[in-house]
Amino acid sequence: MEIRGPMLLPARREDVELSTLDGLTLVGELAMPETADPVATLVTLHPLPTAGGFMDSHIFRKAAGRLPALADLAVLRFNTRGTSSPRGTSEGTFDGGRAEAFDVAAAMDLVRERGLPRPWLVGWSFGTELALKYGRDHAIEGAVLLSPPLHRATDAEVAAWAGDPRRLVVIVPEFDDYLRPDAAVERFASVPEAVLVPVEGGKHLWVGENQTRRVLTEIVAAVNPDALPLATEWDGPVPAEA
Repeated sequence: MEIRGPMLLPARREDVELSTLDGLTLVGELAMPETADPVATLVTLHPLPTAGGFMDSHIFRKAAGRLPALADLAVLRFNTRGTSSPRGTSEGTFDGGRAEAFDVAAAMDLVRERGLPRPWLVGWSFGTELALKYGRDHAIEGAVLLSPPLHRATDAEVAAWAGDPRRLVVIVPEFDDYLRPDAAVERFASVPEAVLVPVEGGKHLWVGENQTRRVLTEIVAAVNPDALPLATEWDGPVPAEA
Protein backbone atom coordinates (compact mmCIF):
# COMPACT_ATOMS: atom_id res chain seq x y z
CA MET A 1 0.00 0.00 0.00
CA GLU A 2 1.11 3.56 -0.64
CA ILE A 3 2.59 5.41 2.32
CA ARG A 4 0.81 8.72 2.58
CA GLY A 5 -1.13 10.98 4.93
CA PRO A 6 -1.32 10.07 8.61
CA MET A 7 -0.56 6.37 8.02
CA LEU A 8 1.29 4.76 10.91
CA LEU A 9 3.99 2.22 10.19
CA PRO A 10 5.13 -0.27 12.85
CA ALA A 11 7.06 1.22 15.77
CA ARG A 12 7.37 1.06 19.52
CA ARG A 13 5.39 4.10 20.69
CA GLU A 14 5.42 5.30 24.28
CA ASP A 15 3.77 8.25 25.98
CA VAL A 16 6.42 10.17 27.91
CA GLU A 17 6.56 13.05 30.37
CA LEU A 18 9.39 15.56 30.52
CA SER A 19 10.33 17.43 33.68
CA THR A 20 11.69 20.96 33.37
CA LEU A 21 14.14 22.64 35.72
CA ASP A 22 11.44 25.18 36.63
CA GLY A 23 9.11 22.44 37.83
CA LEU A 24 6.76 21.79 34.91
CA THR A 25 5.64 18.52 33.36
CA LEU A 26 5.49 18.41 29.57
CA VAL A 27 3.68 15.66 27.66
CA GLY A 28 5.06 13.88 24.64
CA GLU A 29 5.61 10.66 22.73
CA LEU A 30 8.69 8.65 21.86
CA ALA A 31 8.52 6.48 18.72
CA MET A 32 11.27 3.89 18.21
CA PRO A 33 12.01 1.29 15.53
CA GLU A 34 9.89 -1.77 16.20
CA THR A 35 12.66 -4.36 16.51
CA ALA A 36 16.01 -2.63 15.92
CA ASP A 37 17.91 -0.06 17.92
CA PRO A 38 17.67 3.44 16.48
CA VAL A 39 20.68 4.75 14.60
CA ALA A 40 19.89 8.38 15.44
CA THR A 41 17.29 10.47 17.25
CA LEU A 42 15.09 13.35 16.14
CA VAL A 43 14.08 15.78 18.90
CA THR A 44 11.28 17.76 17.29
CA LEU A 45 10.42 21.36 18.18
CA HIS A 46 6.98 22.29 16.92
CA PRO A 47 5.62 25.48 15.30
CA LEU A 48 4.18 28.45 17.23
CA PRO A 49 1.55 27.22 19.71
CA THR A 50 -0.34 30.51 19.60
CA ALA A 51 -0.84 29.91 15.86
CA GLY A 52 -1.91 26.26 16.17
CA GLY A 53 1.47 24.55 16.42
CA PHE A 54 1.81 21.46 18.65
CA MET A 55 3.47 18.07 18.77
CA ASP A 56 0.98 16.73 16.20
CA SER A 57 1.77 19.38 13.58
CA HIS A 58 1.60 17.26 10.47
CA ILE A 59 5.26 16.97 9.42
CA PHE A 60 6.24 15.81 12.90
CA ARG A 61 3.26 13.47 13.21
CA LYS A 62 4.24 11.90 9.89
CA ALA A 63 7.91 11.76 10.87
CA ALA A 64 6.94 9.78 13.98
CA GLY A 65 4.55 7.64 11.94
CA ARG A 66 7.04 6.71 9.22
CA LEU A 67 10.70 7.26 10.07
CA PRO A 68 11.17 4.65 12.82
CA ALA A 69 10.25 2.01 10.22
CA LEU A 70 11.72 3.61 7.10
CA ALA A 71 14.94 5.09 8.48
CA ASP A 72 15.61 3.41 11.87
CA LEU A 73 15.18 6.73 13.68
CA ALA A 74 13.83 7.48 17.14
CA VAL A 75 11.42 10.42 17.07
CA LEU A 76 10.65 12.43 20.20
CA ARG A 77 7.69 14.81 20.00
CA PHE A 78 6.39 16.92 22.86
CA ASN A 79 4.20 19.91 23.61
CA THR A 80 6.14 22.92 24.83
CA ARG A 81 4.82 24.71 27.91
CA GLY A 82 1.15 25.64 27.78
CA THR A 83 0.55 23.69 24.56
CA SER A 84 -2.27 21.16 24.08
CA SER A 85 -2.82 18.22 21.74
CA PRO A 86 -4.76 14.95 21.90
CA ARG A 87 -1.84 13.61 23.99
CA GLY A 88 -2.64 16.23 26.66
CA THR A 89 -1.60 19.68 27.81
CA SER A 90 1.86 20.57 28.99
CA GLU A 91 1.97 22.61 32.17
CA GLY A 92 2.95 26.25 32.20
CA THR A 93 2.34 29.18 29.88
CA PHE A 94 3.77 30.07 26.49
CA ASP A 95 6.71 32.44 27.00
CA GLY A 96 7.60 33.52 23.49
CA GLY A 97 10.74 31.41 23.30
CA ARG A 98 12.35 32.48 26.58
CA ALA A 99 11.42 29.94 29.27
CA GLU A 100 11.06 27.38 26.47
CA ALA A 101 14.82 26.99 26.93
CA PHE A 102 13.88 24.77 29.87
CA ASP A 103 11.62 22.70 27.59
CA VAL A 104 14.45 22.01 25.15
CA ALA A 105 16.67 21.05 28.08
CA ALA A 106 14.02 18.67 29.43
CA ALA A 107 13.80 16.91 26.07
CA MET A 108 17.56 16.53 25.95
CA ASP A 109 17.52 15.19 29.52
CA LEU A 110 15.19 12.40 28.38
CA VAL A 111 17.45 11.64 25.41
CA ARG A 112 20.41 11.32 27.75
CA GLU A 113 18.53 9.28 30.35
CA ARG A 114 17.30 6.81 27.72
CA GLY A 115 20.70 6.59 26.05
CA LEU A 116 19.21 7.56 22.70
CA PRO A 117 21.91 7.83 20.03
CA ARG A 118 23.06 10.75 17.87
CA PRO A 119 20.42 13.37 18.72
CA TRP A 120 19.44 16.04 16.21
CA LEU A 121 17.13 18.94 16.88
CA VAL A 122 14.51 19.33 14.17
CA GLY A 123 12.70 22.64 14.47
CA TRP A 124 9.82 23.89 12.36
CA SER A 125 9.00 27.61 12.22
CA PHE A 126 8.93 28.73 15.90
CA GLY A 127 10.78 25.51 16.71
CA THR A 128 13.72 26.67 14.59
CA GLU A 129 14.07 29.69 16.86
CA LEU A 130 14.42 27.39 19.87
CA ALA A 131 16.96 25.25 18.03
CA LEU A 132 19.06 28.27 17.04
CA LYS A 133 18.87 29.96 20.45
CA TYR A 134 19.47 26.91 22.66
CA GLY A 135 20.74 24.02 20.54
CA ARG A 136 24.39 24.86 21.05
CA ASP A 137 23.93 24.32 24.81
CA HIS A 138 23.33 20.60 24.31
CA ALA A 139 25.09 17.47 23.10
CA ILE A 140 23.58 17.25 19.62
CA GLU A 141 25.00 16.22 16.26
CA GLY A 142 23.25 19.06 14.50
CA ALA A 143 20.01 20.86 13.80
CA VAL A 144 17.59 20.79 10.89
CA LEU A 145 15.58 23.99 10.47
CA LEU A 146 12.29 23.80 8.55
CA SER A 147 10.88 27.15 7.38
CA PRO A 148 12.92 29.34 9.75
CA PRO A 149 11.21 32.74 10.19
CA LEU A 150 14.11 34.29 12.14
CA HIS A 151 11.72 36.42 14.15
CA ARG A 152 13.06 35.63 17.63
CA ALA A 153 16.56 34.30 16.93
CA THR A 154 18.87 37.30 16.67
CA ASP A 155 21.63 37.80 14.13
CA ALA A 156 24.11 37.23 16.95
CA GLU A 157 22.47 33.93 17.91
CA VAL A 158 22.64 32.79 14.30
CA ALA A 159 26.27 33.89 13.92
CA ALA A 160 27.19 31.97 17.08
CA TRP A 161 26.91 28.76 15.04
CA ALA A 162 29.85 29.80 12.86
CA GLY A 163 32.74 27.41 13.36
CA ASP A 164 30.60 25.03 15.42
CA PRO A 165 31.35 21.40 14.48
CA ARG A 166 27.66 20.52 14.68
CA ARG A 167 25.84 20.66 11.38
CA LEU A 168 23.17 23.23 10.59
CA VAL A 169 20.81 22.28 7.74
CA VAL A 170 18.35 24.99 6.71
CA ILE A 171 15.39 23.94 4.55
CA VAL A 172 13.72 26.98 3.01
CA PRO A 173 10.52 26.89 0.92
CA GLU A 174 10.48 28.91 -2.30
CA PHE A 175 7.21 30.57 -1.32
CA ASP A 176 7.71 30.88 2.44
CA ASP A 177 5.56 33.44 4.23
CA TYR A 178 8.48 34.82 6.26
CA LEU A 179 11.92 33.93 4.88
CA ARG A 180 12.51 32.93 1.27
CA PRO A 181 15.69 31.39 -0.14
CA ASP A 182 17.39 34.60 -1.32
CA ALA A 183 16.81 36.26 2.03
CA ALA A 184 17.91 33.12 3.86
CA VAL A 185 21.26 33.22 2.05
CA GLU A 186 21.80 36.71 3.46
CA ARG A 187 20.57 35.94 6.97
CA PHE A 188 22.73 32.81 7.28
CA ALA A 189 25.79 34.30 5.57
CA SER A 190 27.41 34.59 9.00
CA VAL A 191 27.48 30.77 9.20
CA PRO A 192 29.37 29.68 6.07
CA GLU A 193 29.18 26.03 7.17
CA ALA A 194 25.36 26.05 7.14
CA VAL A 195 23.80 23.97 4.39
CA LEU A 196 20.90 25.84 2.80
CA VAL A 197 18.38 23.73 0.90
CA PRO A 198 15.91 25.76 -1.18
CA VAL A 199 12.77 23.79 -2.02
CA GLU A 200 11.16 24.70 -5.31
CA GLY A 201 7.42 25.17 -4.92
CA GLY A 202 7.61 24.74 -1.15
CA LYS A 203 5.45 26.70 1.28
CA HIS A 204 5.82 27.44 4.98
CA LEU A 205 3.36 24.75 6.13
CA TRP A 206 4.58 22.03 3.72
CA VAL A 207 1.03 20.95 2.85
CA GLY A 208 0.52 17.93 0.60
CA GLU A 209 2.15 14.54 0.22
CA ASN A 210 4.82 15.72 -2.22
CA GLN A 211 6.05 18.40 0.18
CA THR A 212 5.86 16.01 3.12
CA ARG A 213 8.02 13.47 1.31
CA ARG A 214 10.53 16.14 0.31
CA VAL A 215 10.90 17.40 3.87
CA LEU A 216 11.21 13.91 5.37
CA THR A 217 13.78 13.05 2.71
CA GLU A 218 15.86 16.13 3.55
CA ILE A 219 15.74 15.29 7.26
CA VAL A 220 16.88 11.72 6.62
CA ALA A 221 19.54 12.94 4.17
CA ALA A 222 21.06 14.91 7.04
CA VAL A 223 20.67 12.33 9.79
CA ASN A 224 20.83 8.86 8.19
CA PRO A 225 21.49 9.10 4.45
CA ASP A 226 22.01 5.33 4.20
CA ALA A 227 18.22 4.98 4.54
CA LEU A 228 17.57 6.84 1.27
CA PRO A 229 15.60 6.71 -0.89
CA LEU A 230 12.64 6.50 1.48
CA ALA A 231 10.14 3.85 0.48
CA THR A 232 6.79 5.08 -0.78
CA GLU A 233 5.10 1.65 -0.50
CA TRP A 234 4.68 -0.64 2.52
CA ASP A 235 4.05 -4.35 2.12
CA GLY A 236 4.06 -5.38 5.77
CA PRO A 237 1.48 -5.15 8.55
CA VAL A 238 0.43 -1.81 9.99
CA PRO A 239 -0.84 -1.05 13.49
CA ALA A 240 -4.60 -1.42 13.95
CA GLU A 241 -5.00 2.26 14.84
CA ALA A 242 -3.69 3.25 11.41
